[in-house]
Amino acid sequence: MAPEPRPLDRNCMEWTVYVNKKLEQMPLGEQPTWKKRCVYKVPACVVTDLNSKAYRPQVVSFGPYHFGEEHLHSMEEHKERALLRILKRSQKPIECFLESLREVAGDLVESYEELDQKWKEGRCEGATDRFLELMITDGCFMLEILRTGSKRVEDYSPNDPIFGNHGKYHILPYIRRDMLMLENQLPIQVLDRLVTLENDDGKKDDELINRLILNFYSPGLRITSMGKCLHVLDVFRKSMLRDFKSTQPELDKMGHDGSEEIIWSATELRDAGIRFMKSKTKSLNDISYSWGVLRLPAIVVDDTTESTFLNLIAFERFHVGAGSEVTSYIYFMNSIINNEQDVALLHARGIIQNAIGSNKAVAKLFNSLSKDVTFDCDGSLDAVHRKVSEHCKRRLNRWRARLYRTYFRNPWARLSLIAAIVLLTLVMIQTVYIADG
Repeated sequence: MAPEPRPLDRNCMEWTVYVNKKLEQMPLGEQPTWKKRCVYKVPACVVTDLNSKAYRPQVVSFGPYHFGEEHLHSMEEHKERALLRILKRSQKPIECFLESLREVAGDLVESYEELDQKWKEGRCEGATDRFLELMITDGCFMLEILRTGSKRVEDYSPNDPIFGNHGKYHILPYIRRDMLMLENQLPIQVLDRLVTLENDDGKKDDELINRLILNFYSPGLRITSMGKCLHVLDVFRKSMLRDFKSTQPELDKMGHDGSEEIIWSATELRDAGIRFMKSKTKSLNDISYSWGVLRLPAIVVDDTTESTFLNLIAFERFHVGAGSEVTSYIYFMNSIINNEQDVALLHARGIIQNAIGSNKAVAKLFNSLSKDVTFDCDGSLDAVHRKVSEHCKRRLNRWRARLYRTYFRNPWARLSLIAAIVLLTLVMIQTVYIADG
């Protein structure tokens, strides 16, 4: 028999009324805003003192998250110049651009997670005019940066501090890095609307913005179609994957937990008989293992690598449905890189192109990137991960690796082993000679 409910005090009664009201209003299934969200704030639990700069723009802000920060203020006048240049080039009034973005104002606002209230609650479908002004100004500046970097516009003065030759060499590399930060994104819908209105030729090219971004970051890369993308970071990520289809056979995943599989380091794998070769493409998906050969895509490690990968990992972590290919790649590389010897081996095979100097620094970089990331057991790398692990589990391969580590890694140990073998052989010959005598 259920006990009789006790009388509720006033605070508790108010709470029950609140919960019951929320229960009645609770939406069923997926909330509409979840599909529109694509720009995220990186939470404090992810940002540390060591990598805080990786998520914070250093030269220019795009969008509302970092707008108004003092160290980025000097770029605002250049944003305004880019806006005026596009207006003059297109010969259209600013009102046309404002009205075009008003049509999608609600979608643009909902693209941002945890957007400050000052950017909302306007007369433009949930957005303030200031928010739309920001989208237009930042969008025009981003378009001019993309065009200048890929030499699509040449009507700026040669001594222009941003769009001239000086800016291309000294400022553009920092802007290029800032444009790949998760918190510093503009919805690609903004760029698409601005370009469509600017051209006004009746022809809509769904891949135009994607090509602009690809030409800016990877001038030699040719991808015919990328489909609908969310922002610059999303386009860049998809270009790194290049829709490469893995040739690894599907393995039975029943009862399999990838976290239990441990891959040896690159030097240990080499000692166990695995050879490393460069993949035919640079796609991060182009990783395969067959007949003792592990193929990995070539990668350039430079000063921007940490920031770029941290933001790509964060995007995959927070955007539902983005996939986990980049995160799995970093997890795999961390598995085979323990120290500078592993980096030196991969560098010798043409897999790692070291542009930061120290092999030890590269090893430390990959080890730090993989902190708190997990391996996707359903991803395309799982088959490779399991095959390499199975190779490591074979007793003969373990014995070969142990023998190499004990006797062949040190040159003096190798000489001692050879001397011991020669001595043993001489003793056996002498024994046989005496026995025959």
